[in-house]
Amino acid sequence: MKTLEELNTPIFWAEGHPGSLERDKWVISVTGKCVNPQQFTWQQLLQLPQKEVMGRLTSVTRWSVEGLWTGIAFSTILDIVKMLPSCKYLRFWSIGEIYDTSIPVDIALKEKSLLAHSFNKEYLSEDYGGPVRVFVPYLWGYKSAKSVVKIELMEYYIPGFWENRGYSDSGEIEPGPCRDLNADGEIKYIQGPGEVIF
Repeated sequence: MKTLEELNTPIFWAEGHPGSLERDKWVISVTGKCVNPQQFTWQQLLQLPQKEVMGRLTSVTRWSVEGLWTGIAFSTILDIVKMLPSCKYLRFWSIGEIYDTSIPVDIALKEKSLLAHSFNKEYLSEDYGGPVRVFVPYLWGYKSAKSVVKIELMEYYIPGFWENRGYSDSGEIEPGPCRDLNADGEIKYIQGPGEVIF
């Protein structure tokens, strides 16, 4: 199976590439509307039940890459921290806490949404959002925050980095042409909102 690099997946960090990150020292804080806020170390994340899904990361700049993503279902995290019923959105913060974005809880709980650490059985590099990133194949890629250090459980929506710069708050994938990186960049067509399946 090819890596993201071998598939010529573009590297893009709106807030600047973070450089080398220490996977073994990675910590993600989960706070906000929950009974049991806590921090998860890299080792603790790997000890949680792991889930594998086939899915596409699709950029608003109209490229899409498919592969086997491995990580932790958001339902697992939310059960551990005991999310309160009043929580309606998950807000993600990337390393440095410059980049943020939010998604509805119901999207986070969909079958293929993950806190992902691997693509095609290989750990994600910093170029592609490692050590741990959001993977939400149902929305444009800017909703799949890279190198996540904090998850806030929110009662209300707050526009994030790109949303404040004109991108849609919903992140709903729109129909139209898109480069399929699994087919050497061949132009294919997104038929409608939801998960992209060519």
